[in-house]
Amino acid sequence: MSLLNLHLKVWRQNQGKPGHFQDIEAHEIPDHASFLEMLDIVNERLIAKGEEPVAFDHDCREGICGSCSMTINGMPHGPEKATTTCQLHMRKFRTEDTIWIEPFRAHAFPVIKDLIVDRTPFDRIQQAGGYISVRTGAAPDANSILIGKEVADAAMDAAECIGCGACVAACKNASAMLFVSAKAGQLNSLPQGQPEKNRRTLAMVRQMDKEGFGACTNQYECEAACPKEISVRWITKLNRDYALAATKEAFGGSIERAGGGD
Repeated sequence: MSLLNLHLKVWRQNQGKPGHFQDIEAHEIPDHASFLEMLDIVNERLIAKGEEPVAFDHDCREGICGSCSMTINGMPHGPEKATTTCQLHMRKFRTEDTIWIEPFRAHAFPVIKDLIVDRTPFDRIQQAGGYISVRTGAAPDANSILIGKEVADAAMDAAECIGCGACVAACKNASAMLFVSAKAGQLNSLPQGQPEKNRRTLAMVRQMDKEGFGACTNQYECEAACPKEISVRWITKLNRDYALAATKEAFGGSIERAGGGD
């Protein structure tokens, strides 16, 4: 085990007030520690000195929940590809490195405190249509509808999105298209999601626009930053689904109700 001496520049901010970078010296950090464990050590030392600890979000620390969202040296979740912050280890850094740690930057993600941002806009987009309102039965009933392996695999790929917001933070327009396309795409691909496909697509895209996210410019920064490697091809599918649903709506077609069925 090696010990690292690091120079941290950490964003400190209280909600609604201007923020600033604070210089923090992090000495003797074990290289086998995760990035969040490094912040734990830093906070213990700040508390021991009577100073306010750095506020950051976390939950499972297993790369599943997406809570550990922060920007490290300008990259959402840090320099390691397909890795969440909680799965990033300090052995990826060298002693005497300077590490810049910031919250995700996006108009739709206002800073709550230090490295914590408000990502409830994602919840409202999901609530707008990212579900199936009909009863699909118990687990054994799932086998009553045969689904091709390619379709099932594709839906599972989209379902890997953990809603961390790295795609928004990486995009110069703070677009949420990758998140919305994955959440809509996993349901729109499966037979159980077909009855509400048009309503779902229109509702989720319109809620995304309402929340103030920017437009997609097809530069693929979102895919590069995604810790679960969600493909931008889901954005292509969302655009196609939206065009079809909007056309049907414009020409007076019946759009499914939330209760299911036309």
